[in-house]
Amino acid sequence: MATPTHDIVDTAVAAGSFKTLVAAVTAAGLVETLKGAGPFTVFAPTDAAFAALPAGTVEMLLKPENKGKLASVLTYHVVPGKVMSGDLLGKKATPKTVEGQTLAIDATGGGVMVNDATVSTADIAATNGVIHVIDKVLMPK
Repeated sequence: MATPTHDIVDTAVAAGSFKTLVAAVTAAGLVETLKGAGPFTVFAPTDAAFAALPAGTVEMLLKPENKGKLASVLTYHVVPGKVMSGDLLGKKATPKTVEGQTLAIDATGGGVMVNDATVSTADIAATNGVIHVIDKVLMPK
């Protein structure tokens, strides 16, 4: 496996399927954090996952007055440390997110579920962590 050359933000930008996520990270003022030393594990919803949210949800979250709520939603997708899929294989875990709540990860059934989202691509390495692509936007309680 090649050594990663980009941080989490630049890796997401280069992938091209996380335009909404990158725009949200920028609007929430989290770019510098996710370019930081980390390491971070990011469960990254695709543009299609954001598009599947109820109409108006993304637009509402991107408004300046909702910056705190947006940051809360985004940091709910981030776990401190670098967790590779092999670390979870055959296990269930409830890691604490940067937002403060826990995620329910289940890697016992062949695939990997994060709450009610499915990991579609795992282990996208970045210089400061790892990205796992998920098919739904996770919402904190």
